[in-house]
Amino acid sequence: MTPTIHQTPYSSILIPEPADSGQGRRLRACHECDWVVSLPALRPGDKADCPRCGYTLARRYYRPAQRSMAYGLAALLALIVAVFFPFASFEIPSIGRSINLPETASTLIGFRQPLVAIVVAMTIIVLPAIYLLSLIWLQIGLMRGNLLPGTRVITRTLTELGPWMMADVFILGALVSLIKIASSVDIELGAGFWAFAGFAILLLFTTQSMDADWIWFAIAGEPPAPEGTLRGCTAASQGVAGCDVCGLINKFDAEGHSRCRRCDNELHARLPNSMQRTCALLLAAAVMYIPANFYPIMTTINLGRAMDNTILGGVAELWRTGSWPIAMVIFIASIVVPVVKLLVMTWLCLVVKKQDGLNPEKRTQVYRITEFIGRWSMVDVFAVALMVALIRGGSLMSINPGPAALAFCSVVVLTMLAAITFDPRLLWDAAPPNEFPDYHSTNTEITS
Repeated sequence: MTPTIHQTPYSSILIPEPADSGQGRRLRACHECDWVVSLPALRPGDKADCPRCGYTLARRYYRPAQRSMAYGLAALLALIVAVFFPFASFEIPSIGRSINLPETASTLIGFRQPLVAIVVAMTIIVLPAIYLLSLIWLQIGLMRGNLLPGTRVITRTLTELGPWMMADVFILGALVSLIKIASSVDIELGAGFWAFAGFAILLLFTTQSMDADWIWFAIAGEPPAPEGTLRGCTAASQGVAGCDVCGLINKFDAEGHSRCRRCDNELHARLPNSMQRTCALLLAAAVMYIPANFYPIMTTINLGRAMDNTILGGVAELWRTGSWPIAMVIFIASIVVPVVKLLVMTWLCLVVKKQDGLNPEKRTQVYRITEFIGRWSMVDVFAVALMVALIRGGSLMSINPGPAALAFCSVVVLTMLAAITFDPRLLWDAAPPNEFPDYHSTNTEITS
């Protein structure tokens, strides 16, 4: 069901109109297309989407503070169990080993892979713990009606951590690695594994329950939009900008600088040097992709015989031995996704100011998909980290990380940064208003 709040057809939105005093307090500039719209009143379960590009401007939940607090506490408890209880163990005649979750990162340090160890530890333990503790601290203050110290800084930080928490990706990587070695050794999953699986689900619910629009209103209210702000045109054309943290529309000063009046975030009409930064990161990722595929990502030692495995070689070996589902997962996550992301992001940089048959809405959808799938390439890195920590049987059976682990981890991080530094609003700047699709929708679409 898609109830409509404003009855203005999309075609009339293309003609700027001044916001009245009531609606002016709820103006928003879309983060992805810069279109200024009025944000209507939302009921629990509703979300408001930009009518121009479909970006979700706000999403409302029932009792948002209590909801995210409950999920956050449950997720934190599950993470504590996952950290301190056995994660997995293996056993073959005369050899057995059990590991906990932190060992998937700490073991890599002994193999001179400190950077990979830091990335693994940060994405599966440290950043999620910081996020949950910060969220609980924030919600305690909101529920008490008395904000705790650092509330604004914490709330700004929470919006930046989402893409870098990869508990769900780690679980997939753990399953891939455990299935891969299950034919050679007896694997037993410990309480830490099941707790971490529950943590990954609860963390997903926690991040989705964050109602940033409500939180910022509860923290600092909502100052009215700058006088004379028009709906139905871009914010940049009016000398204003929507804050990408709290959403409030602010006016630039005479020198083109501004900070948000509500959250103190630095504002830009467009991300500074977005194209240059994105292109530089893509070039670095492309360079690192070469050693990531030509060098071994891990070395398997079996009965004193060492065998190097590249990413593609590992896929071929899995396919040959009949583990084609796992081979397909690794091939898609480690070969297809990085290449597609490099090509698509490069294409977006090249066509950002051109009209080549795809309208800005389609390009933006391509960008969103590319940004979403990038983090899943870490599956192979997590799989290697777990196998290195677990399979430690000396010359009888061991798995060691290869030099490609760092190179491939760099590719994933660099492509994620490239997607973050790319400003999707640039895709809309060259599009004349009369070339937008003829939407039969309202100023802001509300979906229950």
